[in-house]
Amino acid sequence: MHDFFESVEYNDFSQWFNEKSGPEDIRELHEGFNAVNQKIKDINKDKEVQYLYLQKILELIDTGIVAYSINTGDIIWINESFKELLKTPTFKNIQFIKKRSENIFKTVFEAQHINGSTISIETEKNKTKLLISTAHFQMNNEEFKLIVLQNIENTLNQNQSEAWNKLLHIMTHEIMNSIAPISSLAETLQAEIKLNIEDSEKYPLDTNDLYLSINSIQKRSEGLMSFSKSYRGLNKITTINANKIYVRELFDGINNLLKPSLKSKGIDLQFIIDNQNLQINMDAALIEQVLINLIMNSVDACIETNQPKIMVSAKTSNEGYAIIKVTDNGKGIPDEIVDKIFIPFFSSKKKGSGIGLSLCQQIMFLHNGKIQVNSIENSGTVIRLVF
Repeated sequence: MHDFFESVEYNDFSQWFNEKSGPEDIRELHEGFNAVNQKIKDINKDKEVQYLYLQKILELIDTGIVAYSINTGDIIWINESFKELLKTPTFKNIQFIKKRSENIFKTVFEAQHINGSTISIETEKNKTKLLISTAHFQMNNEEFKLIVLQNIENTLNQNQSEAWNKLLHIMTHEIMNSIAPISSLAETLQAEIKLNIEDSEKYPLDTNDLYLSINSIQKRSEGLMSFSKSYRGLNKITTINANKIYVRELFDGINNLLKPSLKSKGIDLQFIIDNQNLQINMDAALIEQVLINLIMNSVDACIETNQPKIMVSAKTSNEGYAIIKVTDNGKGIPDEIVDKIFIPFFSSKKKGSGIGLSLCQQIMFLHNGKIQVNSIENSGTVIRLVF
């Protein structure tokens, strides 16, 4: 009995108790001891195999993973990909990174991140864009933190290249659509004027036709200018001037601006805030632009709806994020295009530029936030701005 309990105390289950000699009850007791030892050895072996299996998988993937104690900073597990992304040798405590690079330490280990957000770090004079996710967990009354990093530089470059190709294709198509009729009409006018100069009696100018042709050229030129301005508007916003803003003040300004025109259209516009003291760190002018854009989209969606209603609300989520929602009871967004609405220049409207929602998304990215869409065709749409 003493030997068995001692083996348990020191986690040594290699001892074998004699089952073939001695009194019968002792042999039965030894059989029980041996069965327990073998079972624990099998459990430990399975756990070890599972741990090695998991460890090999995590070592092979190109996603960087580190887990460390929040209290001491000691590393409990780290894979090669994490060290490769940070361009660092093996280290046992996160303070090593702090001594090596204060900026990387603050960005990766200290800053608060929304899971799935992007960060930029500079290693060996090269900037790298990474996707970061974090999680906290507890073991034996000690708190740990898990950080996962994924290099998205190549993915971004590929997506950017594809986006540019699509953008150039769309721009070329739109510009050619404008230039071709302008060029053709100009050539026709030039030929008619030349004939008139050579023989005005035989080829008299019809001033009415001349006016209509010039007017057509002007309209197409204005259309081309409008397209160019829309494109420029998509690219000009690169920084924000963020301050703590009371959401109620933001809502009041938009309400005063839009409610009269929406009331004349028979659309009920409402603003609701759970907490009147709710503040969000934002660029008020840009977020106002986003909300006006979303509300006007809702207006278009509600045109043919009985008792059209648009509700703009704000609250704080259980996770601590500030959320502004724009909800309407309009026609909704068809399933086949809901994934395309943020693509630049994509529009389901006949006169839409396809710039508005792309601009909204870019502004939310600059706020380190995101924009989410939930829509049911013929029932309505909910768009969430998550800060």
